[in-house]
Amino acid sequence: MIISLSHLSVGYSLSHPVIYDIDLELKSGQLSCLIGENGIGKSTLLKTLTGFLPKLKGSVLFDNRDITSFSQRELARQVSIVLTQKPDVQNLTIEEIIGLGRSPYTGFFGRLRIDDRIVVNDAIATMGIEKLRGRMIQTLSDGERQKVMIAKALAQETPVILLDEPTAFLDFPSKAETFQSLQRMAHERDKLILLSTHDLELAVRFADSLLEVKEGTLKEVSATEVKTSINAIIGS
Repeated sequence: MIISLSHLSVGYSLSHPVIYDIDLELKSGQLSCLIGENGIGKSTLLKTLTGFLPKLKGSVLFDNRDITSFSQRELARQVSIVLTQKPDVQNLTIEEIIGLGRSPYTGFFGRLRIDDRIVVNDAIATMGIEKLRGRMIQTLSDGERQKVMIAKALAQETPVILLDEPTAFLDFPSKAETFQSLQRMAHERDKLILLSTHDLELAVRFADSLLEVKEGTLKEVSATEVKTSINAIIGS
């Protein structure tokens, strides 16, 4: 899978785009990290890449096919997303929540087949949440809930996975473990994974590419540039 962005502008108003004139190519087999200050447009970009928000200008191509040509069901088989807000569901077990990731293949109320259950079990094992399987979603901590939503995205089995601050509610060991799992998944399962994060040190350590949003633009930056920024923050 290759995502090609050409002269892309994203936001809520054409006269005031949040990020403008993005030219970028993202490839399968890589973990890419979006970095930048709060409120600068990282989440807006991720939502645009899923079709949740219409692009303001330019093009978004998935393997040379424009995102606007996909049906909702087709797009759900291409890209999954994990957002920071709490899921608007209750009274479902963790296993049932993760099973909803199979809905592009079964329909929202579809029954899970044996193959679907194998995928769900694999997602649970990958995120190390076997002990949560029978718990209700509303009984989980923020960190546990975040792991469950990542597992749901994995169960969706899309070539592209987008994550908005996936480690926001985790302690440091869990943050590092999550980054490592996502990196391994990108490399071993040939996934295109793009996540936004404020955990700069972990991004530098695990990301294949670092993308900085700054002053309305997006550009690829080196690990050295990010380390310099970290040192400047620590030293100030």
